Amino acid sequence: MIAIGSDHGGVVLKDVIKEYLEQNGYEFKDFGTQKDVPMDYPDIAETVAKAIVSGECSKGILICGTGIGVSIAANKVKGIRAAHTTDVFSAKMAKQHNDAQIICLGERITGPGLALEIVDAYLKSEHLGGRHQRRVDKIMAIENK
Repeated sequence: MIAIGSDHGGVVLKDVIKEYLEQNGYEFKDFGTQKDVPMDYPDIAETVAKAIVSGECSKGILICGTGIGVSIAANKVKGIRAAHTTDVFSAKMAKQHNDAQIICLGERITGPGLALEIVDAYLKSEHLGGRHQRRVDKIMAIENK
């Protein structure tokens, strides 16, 4: 199950991504917000991140105006690796090398066509393990200090 959420600055792009997910058979849960309902990006980032940490969802997509705010906020939740992605290569590497559970996009900086390519690349990528797992383990050890 994919968790998806946005603040009011990302709701239009969120709707585009939800349509893509539906058309491609992905199960997802929309954690909000909806059009014309203001929401602060830390609130939605925390909600989506906690859905992943709890096991309710396995991957997440967060959207705000730039993608930066939701990325910073989501990474404050213990156990989360959220990556701000602005291109296809970064989306692949976020999963393959960093085992990111969440990608973060910015509606004001990434158009819908590119955003769908980024989402597609992320969802179709798998963590490579090996030396990359050793590095992920080191990241998580920093969090536990």
